[in-house]
Amino acid sequence: MQQPWFKDWFNSPYYHQLYFNRDEHEAAAFIDKLIDYLKPSSGSTMLDVACGKGRHSIQLAGKGFDVTGIDLSEDSIDEALKSEAENLHFYRHDMRLPFWINYFDYAFNFFTSFGYFKTRREHDNGIRTIAQAIKPGGCFVMDYLNVHYAEDHLVHQSEREIDGINFFITKWFDETHFYKKIIIEDECMKEPMIYTEKVAKFSLGDFTEMFAYQGMQIQEVFGDYNFANYDVRKTPRLIMIAKKS
Repeated sequence: MQQPWFKDWFNSPYYHQLYFNRDEHEAAAFIDKLIDYLKPSSGSTMLDVACGKGRHSIQLAGKGFDVTGIDLSEDSIDEALKSEAENLHFYRHDMRLPFWINYFDYAFNFFTSFGYFKTRREHDNGIRTIAQAIKPGGCFVMDYLNVHYAEDHLVHQSEREIDGINFFITKWFDETHFYKKIIIEDECMKEPMIYTEKVAKFSLGDFTEMFAYQGMQIQEVFGDYNFANYDVRKTPRLIMIAKKS
């Protein structure tokens, strides 16, 4: 049986090279701003879903919160575990499967770490896991791409060279998904590696429905990392703050 594309790609060192050396400052500033907005009480319990190597979890734990990060990628979690502390915990876990129940005050899913599964049911299972993990009255923040903005601003071809490795990127979309083909040329490889990412075109309406189905209501929607009002055409992000009833 063929593995889903994200299992191999998220475990690849090239994935981290392409994505995680970028926008560190922007990511850190966004989380600072988010915490200023949410004003969690000290010692609040937080779940970072699809935490990668844990950079956001580490930042949140540094503010004194009790943070748990989960991710499907073994390599990412192995790396994250090096930073484990009394108030910082990491587990390899598939978000489609239940995690802890009614435990967390807050849950986060940052930087479009969703929309990768084949079926709507799998995505619903992911939202269910998150909804079940937070306490009644708890808060979930999801940061997703804004589909309409992404369609209008798609750069179809680009190239990047990072530490002597060449990445050739082609992007396109159809009615239901965005696609990104990444060709990687590295001198130490005999032939190029090719990965194709696929992300579902979920709109605010889709998320409103998915959340409501799991007992969560969207309270606030922002359109970028500076918390501008969401605009279906003009803002790059879809940042939703939902509450569990």
